[in-house]
Amino acid sequence: MVGKKSGKALRDEGLERTDNNMDLSSWPQVAAINQKNYYTDYLKRDDQYLAFRLANEEADQDDQKRQGDRDRARAMDKSNTEDADAEAEVWLMPTGDATWKTKTIHQLKPRARNDALPKTMPMVIARKSQTNESDEREEPKPKRLKRDDGTDEDPERVFGEEWSSQYTKMSAELKARMKANKRRMLPNPKEGVINFNRKQSPEAISEHNDPERIEWTELGTPAPEYIIGQPALRIPDASKPRYKLSWPIQYGWCNERDYKSKRMLFLDISLILEEAIKIQLGLTSKKDWAQYSCVFVIPDLYEKSYVTQVLEMLMREFSFARVCFIQESLAATFGAGFTSACVVDIGAQKTSICCVEEGMCIENSRVNLKMGGNDVTETFIKMMLHDYFPYYDINLWRRYDFLLAEELKKNICTLDEAKVSPQAYDLHLRVSGQDTQKHNFKVFDEGHLAPMGFFEPTIFDNSHKLVGRRQLIEKSVDIYDGQPNDPTSAAQSEIMTALAPPLSANGKVNGESDVQAAAAAPRPVLGRIQEQDATPRSSVAGSPVPETAGTPQATGNTAPASAPTTQPARQPVEYRDDILPVFPLDNAILTSIAHAARSDEKKMRDFIGGIMIVGGGSLTNELHAFLEARLKALRPGFLKEIMIGVPPRDLDAQVVVWKGASIFGKLNSTNDSWIGQLEYDRLGHRLMAYKCMWAY
Repeated sequence: MVGKKSGKALRDEGLERTDNNMDLSSWPQVAAINQKNYYTDYLKRDDQYLAFRLANEEADQDDQKRQGDRDRARAMDKSNTEDADAEAEVWLMPTGDATWKTKTIHQLKPRARNDALPKTMPMVIARKSQTNESDEREEPKPKRLKRDDGTDEDPERVFGEEWSSQYTKMSAELKARMKANKRRMLPNPKEGVINFNRKQSPEAISEHNDPERIEWTELGTPAPEYIIGQPALRIPDASKPRYKLSWPIQYGWCNERDYKSKRMLFLDISLILEEAIKIQLGLTSKKDWAQYSCVFVIPDLYEKSYVTQVLEMLMREFSFARVCFIQESLAATFGAGFTSACVVDIGAQKTSICCVEEGMCIENSRVNLKMGGNDVTETFIKMMLHDYFPYYDINLWRRYDFLLAEELKKNICTLDEAKVSPQAYDLHLRVSGQDTQKHNFKVFDEGHLAPMGFFEPTIFDNSHKLVGRRQLIEKSVDIYDGQPNDPTSAAQSEIMTALAPPLSANGKVNGESDVQAAAAAPRPVLGRIQEQDATPRSSVAGSPVPETAGTPQATGNTAPASAPTTQPARQPVEYRDDILPVFPLDNAILTSIAHAARSDEKKMRDFIGGIMIVGGGSLTNELHAFLEARLKALRPGFLKEIMIGVPPRDLDAQVVVWKGASIFGKLNSTNDSWIGQLEYDRLGHRLMAYKCMWAY
């Protein structure tokens, strides 16, 4: 064994260790973190977020300004310091806070400084085109078989045997119900109405003898490139040059069916908002818009891609000083002055339901149905044509026919059974450049059965509502896991689970007919509503499964034993775009309340006794009483509690949401939802996670 060498031997061999006390590297040496005891406060304090820092700095500046005003008031040798302070406060509030309170703009219902009600305009734009919207569509609306003039087709052939049998069934049920309620009826009223209508012929009235003639939009020379709002609806169909109407928002979604690019879609939205501000409010110079703030109302179940695009539009193109968002149901409670309520907003093409408690929308109670007043209009005309309506050539794709149908619906439709009887009416068909035609006709139960579609939506035509869906705008997905991150609701998912058609092995729906059948045949989901167990539910895993074989549940579906193992996993029901949420209104309200109450009987009684209906569709005659009776029939245990309310102080149901947004915009001192230009420049739409009052 070799012994240890001495230092001299190592030095002679050149192996002696030498140390000059120099580091091995000029890079600083960082000691390892003690994993057992370490702490960081990164992003754990409000002052580390830009949004909170700017808000605090603004509050400090207001305090300093207020203190300076007080000091100047004391220095003026006032006899009473308290009076001076009061005068300074009264002078300061209008100049400081009211800048944002009085200069606030709301979507499509802009409010000027001294207006008591908003100025409204249809969200439609007419552009120059080779053809108009009615010329492009071969089939009329409502869809029906063509027939030669002077001949009558069998109504079952005109609209299909299935729809005709359902309409006949609804009519028979109404007769039985009226008979049970001891209401007098003429013998064979339907046959009398049909015989009367078949014998009618139009009467011509010259234009100068028509006291209610329409003022059509004059195009001028040269004709404008586009026309927006109500004047667009009054452009003659046979105008030269032709104009085509476009509605960028349809059924509460972006209208991807009638647009070829996403850029043109949002360009039309921007043009409509811009013209509304210029024409309705008189703010013609964009330089002045930087002094104004904007409150934008979004749906309860919104799409993040739509919200982020609108935010960019308002901050970049319109250059508003500040922007904030509010959900429509919360805005409705603000406008009505309620602290908690179940808000049912019935619009022209969609119906939203949400329970609001103490200024917050209950997430799992949100429901969005794709049906509204326009469906009632189309179904009403369809029923009239089924009973030999004398104006057989009516086509709702034509502008004057659509406006005529809306007028007839408002004057005739009612849910009061006492008014169901053969009644005579007349209509005046006004077409640009032609004499007015007067038609006499009779109605029996059509005006009652058409709005009944809210409770039996299979009578509506839902075949076209999913056309073009996801054609231009993709789902919003999480940047980390790539999963859809649009807001969901347990109540909406339960409804869509009941409507879900089965999927094939390739992950697609088994044919288009399955989609239409699922949308047209909803199954009630009252099983969970009538339960009162004490276990709260945070998901829809326990939702009842429809009887159809192969219908998946909300959380997924495993492949059967005979299916290949490579079958792709299906997405949750709430993210499927092949399901059209069309469901009976009374069942949908109870589903929303059940998920909001979470088996708490006290909350159930509070919400079921605080149902408030708003929106233009709620103006149907006797809708409140009819809905209340339907809910009592479904929930007999709450006969005393069920109550359908109306907006207080005789406020128009169509402007309640605007009123609430207006109030929300005035809460400057307690509203932290404002997004400023500096914040948006630095953080972009990520600010929504900090600024929204709800979990964005």
